Amino acid sequence: MFEQLGLIGCGLIGGSFALALKRAGLVKRVVGYSKSPSTTERAKQLGVIDIDVPSALQAVSGSDLVLIAVPVAATEATLKAIRHLVTDTMLVMDVGSTKSDVVNAARRALGDKFGSFVPAHPIAGKEVAGVQHAEADLFKGKQVILTPVEHTQTAQLQQAIEVWEQVGSHITQMSPEAHDAAFAAVSHLPHMIAFAMMNAINSQEQGKDYLSMAGPGFRDFTRIAASDPHVWRDVLLANRDELLAQSKNFQRHLQTLELMLSNANGEALEGLIRQASQSRSAWTMNKKSRQ
Repeated sequence: MFEQLGLIGCGLIGGSFALALKRAGLVKRVVGYSKSPSTTERAKQLGVIDIDVPSALQAVSGSDLVLIAVPVAATEATLKAIRHLVTDTMLVMDVGSTKSDVVNAARRALGDKFGSFVPAHPIAGKEVAGVQHAEADLFKGKQVILTPVEHTQTAQLQQAIEVWEQVGSHITQMSPEAHDAAFAAVSHLPHMIAFAMMNAINSQEQGKDYLSMAGPGFRDFTRIAASDPHVWRDVLLANRDELLAQSKNFQRHLQTLELMLSNANGEALEGLIRQASQSRSAWTMNKKSRQ
């Protein structure tokens, strides 16, 4: 059991982590900080945190476990703010959707205390943000990807594995680079396409009329377009090199379909559709990743 969780960022993910630890009996108290005082106040009212403090540094003071649940662009500044209270025995984790940039930020910010940091990405969430949507079961049955590097301390890595497993998560380990390449393809690009799809329809004079006729297929396809704009701005920018490579690959395949349409080549078009249909039918979501 941890004596104290220092929670920096009391939103959906951070709040759910605190609730999950409390339910599992893994922490005695939770001290929380968010940039918005109203957020920490709400988190305290909901029982997500026990004590609210006015700075990230005060959240870390006395903590043996720290969770950084802020937009990825704010990771380095946050770690710099708490650096001198990070110890060799403390476990510090993040929950960012990109990892190479976070690891590099942690190296710069933490210096010789970098070994206490274990980069983490829980594959869980909702289209809605805010601590009011936090739930203790959010990570149950979900995959959590850890991306330790050479200087990550073994003791902290083992602690991270045990914590996530005890809240019901399945653990996968990979390099930060492999993580970012994979998620550019299966998460970041789909989000960008969904954003573009909604904007493309809304930019048309009859866009609202078109949306009024959309059905379940459109709903499912565009669900992730309702994601938090601030969070996803940072994610897309942080992984832009991998994302742009995936976007170019996608555009090549889209242009191939467009060419079939332009040439009225129904046979070739059907072949490409069949290829995609068979691939999608054969694909089964990894049980570790189900949301």
